[in-house]
Amino acid sequence: MSSQSATDTRRPAHGAGRILILVYGIFAIAALARSIVQLARNASEAPLAYGLSLVAAIIYVVATIALAHNGRRMRKVAWTAVVIEMAGVLSIGLLSFLRPELFPRDTVWSHFGSGYGFIPLVLPFVGVWWLWTSSPARIGRLAEGLPAKGPAGR
Repeated sequence: MSSQSATDTRRPAHGAGRILILVYGIFAIAALARSIVQLARNASEAPLAYGLSLVAAIIYVVATIALAHNGRRMRKVAWTAVVIEMAGVLSIGLLSFLRPELFPRDTVWSHFGSGYGFIPLVLPFVGVWWLWTSSPARIGRLAEGLPAKGPAGR
């Protein structure tokens, strides 16, 4: 048996993937800084809104880190974070219109991210698209002429 070490010869990701990671990183920093300041200064003013901003920030941090690492486990973490983000922005966005009294102050996700140019609404859909199209398992299956299976390419 040979004891050769495997070397990863893949090139680093470029293009859309890097831009997506950059945007997630910017949102992670912005949402985290904003939520910390809001909670430190006026936590009693809008605890639900400011708490949700912190939750959104944590999800953006996790998504940024997971998207930047292309391993099998981190892709699963990225899928989880992006899907939770999508559910959060859709549910909080809808709830902020149906029950505005719950949100006396804006959150990252309130009104579907209108305070951030609706980028929080679009970002998880772009994240899902990128995770789907860049899946190494899916790309490998397509290269072999096999049908791609499921969102994780399994």
